[in-house]
Amino acid sequence: MSWNPGQYLRFADARLRPALDLLARLGEAEARRIVDLGCGAGNVTRLLAERWPAAAIIGIDSDAAMLARAASTPSDIDWQRADVATWRAGFSPDLLFSNAVLHWLPDHHGLLPTLVGQLCPGGILAVQMPANFGEPAHQILRQLAGEPHWNDALGSVRMGSILPPTDYERLLRPLCRQMELWETTYWHVLSGEDPIVEWMKGTTLLPFMERLDGAAAERFLAAYRERLAVVYRRSPDGTTLFPFKRLFFVAQR
Repeated sequence: MSWNPGQYLRFADARLRPALDLLARLGEAEARRIVDLGCGAGNVTRLLAERWPAAAIIGIDSDAAMLARAASTPSDIDWQRADVATWRAGFSPDLLFSNAVLHWLPDHHGLLPTLVGQLCPGGILAVQMPANFGEPAHQILRQLAGEPHWNDALGSVRMGSILPPTDYERLLRPLCRQMELWETTYWHVLSGEDPIVEWMKGTTLLPFMERLDGAAAERFLAAYRERLAVVYRRSPDGTTLFPFKRLFFVAQR
């Protein structure tokens, strides 16, 4: 799956808010070796560098365009191209930070214990993932892709998923001395024409669009846009309210 940094960053401030909340939850934790798993364009990784200026920081991502955007701003961060699912540190990090990435990866029952097991004693795994898959924007997309006209091309596309919160509690609690788990719904006030489609084009729509040529993609987006407009109505001031739930956990080994 190929990412478009420009499209993703169109809503940079709104996308950054959960990362800031996760970072704030770490309090006064000290860290000398930090890895940002799924660093994307690097805007969150640079916040980690500001918070821990003496730390050695690595940004990991599988997308070349995102890493190029990250590396375009000079810093001491070590940008590395790798698949988070198979990446191994080769050392014991003090902090593994992951913002809006792990929902793209399968087998959390295997992945998360592997990540925790790489931490140093007392090290922290801090994770934020979208938990919006039951909301209309995601449900409409899944339903549309499964209809006869689109099913052959799009029926098998995976949009990402997460486990129920209780599953993360049961999975990680035995491995950790402390764990905190919570959900937050962000009520984004978006501006512009079809802002929810534009938001989704930066993330969830990507694997769907890769299966369609230009004309088919436009027809699919037109159908998606029409159905979204029934649920997400524009206010008289031109804004659209977009609720988006996210799941967080901070687990200390």
